[in-house]
Amino acid sequence: MDLDDVWRTIDSQRASLADLLDDLTPGEWEAPSLCAGWRVRDVAAHLTLAQMGPWPALVETVRARGSFDRMIRESALRVGPLPTAEYGRRIRAMVGSRRTAPFVSPVEPLTDVLVHGQDISVPLGRARPVPPAAAAVSAARVWQLSFPFRARKQLAGLRLVAIDSDWSAGEGALVEGTTGDLLLLLTGRTATVGRLGGEGAQRLAAAEGRRDDPMRRTP
Repeated sequence: MDLDDVWRTIDSQRASLADLLDDLTPGEWEAPSLCAGWRVRDVAAHLTLAQMGPWPALVETVRARGSFDRMIRESALRVGPLPTAEYGRRIRAMVGSRRTAPFVSPVEPLTDVLVHGQDISVPLGRARPVPPAAAAVSAARVWQLSFPFRARKQLAGLRLVAIDSDWSAGEGALVEGTTGDLLLLLTGRTATVGRLGGEGAQRLAAAEGRRDDPMRRTP
């Protein structure tokens, strides 16, 4: 994908996500997302901040005492609660814009809307297909960067192979699946591990089972 393709995909994903948000029920707005501790409403609020300017970003970083995770969470929580129609309106208003938050490439907002769209849709059982070519661009970027997901470290010893694109990465036990599901894995989401195949996927599923075991002690 070239840069124009990336932006066209961002636009189409934002528009379709806004349509999805417009269709949510009151209960779905308050449902847990794939992001630990975040409701669907909180994820939607975060997505409205995709074009945060340099000064607001600096203010939020100072408020969070330099913690990236805290800044992301607290800035999203400060947005809401909004009338439910406002989330989709704000996201739809970004369609056609080429503005990004400070210090990020266009691939970051692409990854944001792809992954957070799944954070919302998967737990609600809402169908939201992930475009394989776009997911491959995002997966390559996430794999390349050491922050914030540390994918190469977290998934060391695994060979990730997409079945609907030519993207692959890593060495070791095979994990294969759609590029969209692999992108979720790269960004720390394990809700769709059951849709992945290969010896490495079996290891991941077993590890998730141990974490979900109420008798398992936390070190």
